[in-house]
Amino acid sequence: MATLIKDRRIVADNWRLFKRGPAGELPEVPESGDVIVPLALWLGRREDFLAYPRKIGVWLDANEGPEAIAGEVERFAVIAVNFPKFGDGRGYSIARLLRERHGFKGELRAIGDVLHDHLYFMEQCGFDAFALREDQDPQAALSVFGTFSAGYQTSVLRPSPLFRRRLASGKP
Repeated sequence: MATLIKDRRIVADNWRLFKRGPAGELPEVPESGDVIVPLALWLGRREDFLAYPRKIGVWLDANEGPEAIAGEVERFAVIAVNFPKFGDGRGYSIARLLRERHGFKGELRAIGDVLHDHLYFMEQCGFDAFALREDQDPQAALSVFGTFSAGYQTSVLRPSPLFRRRLASGKP
């Protein structure tokens, strides 16, 4: 079982992540277990998954917007967002849209090329679970969350900028 950072703790990952085959083909609908499936598989086999006996999650590639599942985000226990390479920031926008516009309250997981350096910023956009790249040490990654004591800008975690928070508290 793979490890996962969830809610700033290292936990076992009980979910099976289904990926496309080498030629881009979609996997078959699994028979059992809690699964995270590609968006295309969800869209193509939606009726099969509605009758699925276990928990279901979906994962979006960086080029797939959350609009495709906007009306049904509550169906998913997990939504994963794939970061194809560490410099690709589209996943940050997808996370904010899922949390702020589409009201997703479940586990929002970063998958793919996830480095410990980015965890703090991913968390600010709404991610609460992180499947680190294989060469990353999960224990060392936990220290990243304490990097900054406050942020100037707004985020999913802090909808008000620092100057407004200070004004509200009466501090200069």
